Amino acid sequence: MEEKYIKPAISKIEAMIVLVSILLIIGVSLIRFEAPPHIPIFISIILLVGYSFIKKVSWKFTEKGIVDGVTSGIIPILIFILIGVLISIWITAGTIPTLIYYSFQLISTEFFLPSVFVVTAVIGVCIGSSFTTASTIGVSFMALGGLLGMNPAMTAGAVVSGALLGDKMSPLSDTTNLASSVSKVDLFEHIRHMMWTTIPMFVISLIVYFAIGHTSSDAQTDTIIGLMNELYGYYSVHPLTLLPAAIIVFLALRKVSAIPAMIAGIVSGIAVAVIMQPGFGIGDYMVFMQDGFTSKSGNEQLDEMLSRGGIQEMMWPVSLLILTLSMGGLLSKLGIIEKVLEAISSLVKTTGRLVLSTALTGIGINISLGEQYMSVILTGEAFEQKYQQIGLARKNLSRVLENAGTLINPLIPYGVSGVFMTSVLEVDVLQYLPYAFFCLLGPVIVTIYGFTGLSMVKNKDNE
Repeated sequence: MEEKYIKPAISKIEAMIVLVSILLIIGVSLIRFEAPPHIPIFISIILLVGYSFIKKVSWKFTEKGIVDGVTSGIIPILIFILIGVLISIWITAGTIPTLIYYSFQLISTEFFLPSVFVVTAVIGVCIGSSFTTASTIGVSFMALGGLLGMNPAMTAGAVVSGALLGDKMSPLSDTTNLASSVSKVDLFEHIRHMMWTTIPMFVISLIVYFAIGHTSSDAQTDTIIGLMNELYGYYSVHPLTLLPAAIIVFLALRKVSAIPAMIAGIVSGIAVAVIMQPGFGIGDYMVFMQDGFTSKSGNEQLDEMLSRGGIQEMMWPVSLLILTLSMGGLLSKLGIIEKVLEAISSLVKTTGRLVLSTALTGIGINISLGEQYMSVILTGEAFEQKYQQIGLARKNLSRVLENAGTLINPLIPYGVSGVFMTSVLEVDVLQYLPYAFFCLLGPVIVTIYGFTGLSMVKNKDNE
């Protein structure tokens, strides 16, 4: 006989106290004590378990919250592992070295950051995945930025901004499809409506990147040219090595799911490596996939840049993701998030306040759960009726969900996207956060529109 679970009775004030306490633990631990994000999340889980005992909740109920939370993240966890394997195999095959070499030929070294922002955004729109964009061309740009003497945090900020711009505006993106689905808006109508915020955010970000991303050091350029020549001489820099990347782009355009697309990228990468690097045996590939590729070119800079990847490298973010999802599952199962959302939505009476409340809720769920999908789903479900009641078209809601949900997750140190970006770009979230201008502008611009009424379409003809 299936056991019936009874959700504990808690008040809105009680839920707010619990949530604020957890956020304080996380914030103080990360900022004041500079602790790894795993620790405050782990402490928060212990406190939530203790709270469930105080509320006399059965352990089976609490356990189910943890299991449900982790279950929701199985696909991202698998993607993390596949990305670790993909990076190591693509370095072995020469795919990433070729991307680095060709990127240097195309990118403006004088205006490096704006070039990175624009190119990453274009690729992001084509691929529809900020993860894939950051872990492929993003890794190449980080390497180039290091050779040019750019602050890694600035380069990472430009990569994250461009990758998220592309992800947000691509019809191939899962979060874009999710935001439109939750809000019951046509996908392309949703994308068109986002142009109102995306264009000014893009222009402002580009101007700032031009202002801070200028470099004209001849010495640095000479150095990087020398390094590119060494890279060309040691690694297999050849158009054929770009085949795995082309396959992933093609599969993305065909709307193939991320996991089979990643597997195709890995398998094709191994095939290219066998052709271009015939000296490696089966055992070598097994080591590369587990521990990552170790560069032995003899050039310290190149070896540091291209000794990457492997399943083991992804265990840090995977362990953090499991803890974060466990905490999120407990917060949802115990009804804490539900009560907080009820309290917030009850205060909404004007368009400006509605948009602001929606944005703050999306940000709050990102901070409390660390999960961008839940920030879109829960916020959308909480406010859909409010937009209808106040006479606003649903596409206004879907736009806010993207600007304050999707764009914020990479700025959370323990968020799924933030953890991923840190692991592949090798820059802490709090370091690149001040330079991820596009992401930072999202909730600001959409809230300004809410209070001014600009582009806030009224609900007619079921828009």
